[in-house]
Amino acid sequence: MENWSVYILRNERNALYTGVTNRLGRRLAEHRNKLARGAKFTRACQSLDLVYHCAVGPRSLALRIESKIKRLQKPQKELLVASAPELHRLLELLGLPAAAVGPTPSN
Repeated sequence: MENWSVYILRNERNALYTGVTNRLGRRLAEHRNKLARGAKFTRACQSLDLVYHCAVGPRSLALRIESKIKRLQKPQKELLVASAPELHRLLELLGLPAAAVGPTPSN
């Protein structure tokens, strides 16, 4: 199974940036070190803090979640960051079907 994550960064101006990756540590380094692969938005930032991330599985689902988050208003994004939902709750909040990831694993 693919292991993609959705993440949200906050910059020094309190703006939020949403992205997807299959290697979170590498991607954060790209953003923070202003590498060419880092997003244009984050290259202009003095500081970036990871404020939310969620492993979602397949890339296609990560991209759908990213798209939904990017369409939220700032107050809605702030609520998402504050509540830090797990995947199934995140899908519910965004109006995406939980069936896309299968059943919740049991402990």
